[in-house]
Amino acid sequence: MTKTARLPVPLIAAVSGASLLLAACGSADDASAEASADTVEMPADSALAPVEEAPVADPSATATDAPDAVPEAAATAAGDAAAGVAADAISAAEEPAE
Repeated sequence: MTKTARLPVPLIAAVSGASLLLAACGSADDASAEASADTVEMPADSALAPVEEAPVADPSATATDAPDAVPEAAATAAGDAAAGVAADAISAAEEPAE
């Protein structure tokens, strides 16, 4: 006959009681408060709050958002080069594969 280890009843009761005490530590007055839509939307509401500060100019910003003007000759040459590349690609696509 093998000897089985038996835990004493007071030890089991103490461990069970401690686990129940740990489970009861949370204090939620309303269990549905965590799942309500208000808690999810609170960050969005705070982002939509009115701004109290006055706008400040950024000294590193440029006066316009338009890119620098490209000289006309360079733009024409770039367009002609792009058209040439496109024509080469079309002719290469029309050639039969070997």
